[in-house]
Amino acid sequence: MTRVSVIGCGNMGGALVKGLGRTGRHHVTAIDLDPEALAALADDASETTDDVAAAKRDDVVVLAVKPTVAEAVLSDLDLSSDQTLVTLAAGVPRSFAAARTDATVVRIMPNLAAETGDMAAAATTEGLTDEVRDLLDDVGEFVEVDEELMDVSTAVNGSGPAFAFYLIDAMKEAGVEGGLDPEQAETLAAQTFKGAAETVLRDDRSVDELIDAVCSPNGTTIEGMDVLWDSDADEAVVDAVAAAKRRSAELAEAFEDE
Repeated sequence: MTRVSVIGCGNMGGALVKGLGRTGRHHVTAIDLDPEALAALADDASETTDDVAAAKRDDVVVLAVKPTVAEAVLSDLDLSSDQTLVTLAAGVPRSFAAARTDATVVRIMPNLAAETGDMAAAATTEGLTDEVRDLLDDVGEFVEVDEELMDVSTAVNGSGPAFAFYLIDAMKEAGVEGGLDPEQAETLAAQTFKGAAETVLRDDRSVDELIDAVCSPNGTTIEGMDVLWDSDADEAVVDAVAAAKRRSAELAEAFEDE
């Protein structure tokens, strides 16, 4: 059983605690100064504490704090070369953390779906251990990338859930306007996105081929797709990802200057 500490139990840290806890394969310690955050994870974590020193006894330590307090928390940590530090603070370079600890350091960008085991994550090739690979496998899917690709990974899978929520809500509203009640429309829209995503991941066909498979000649789907193809919807999504990528790079610049 791997011993894991999660320092910072906000939205992302809390999602990791819940996701890892639900597997029953790890001893998970939730660490946060906020008693309410710890209380919310009491049923998911193996133990909770406000003392970062508790991380010293664990195999893997996840730094899930805001970038602005990352350096302060790192200065309070006393990790050994036998431990692995997983940093997921947006924009904080791996080298920044590695210069402040003896532990092996890997940078990852997960997302909130870790809570349900459906996470998408990117992890830097450098510093990635089999132990961390196993942890990531337990809460979803991940890809290994060079760190120079972490800004775009942050935009695609880190910010991406919000973009997907936006599109789900748009489909929900269309359903409501057509006569469905809000709960029915939300269930249909959300499950449709979930099923489509699973199909993309499990099917050998390309996305374009899958679209063709759904679009029967003179059918309903092709009518809707014609509207999308004639719109700037795809460009808007590309622009949203690009904006998130730029912001990630701006955050990184602040740490690279130190």
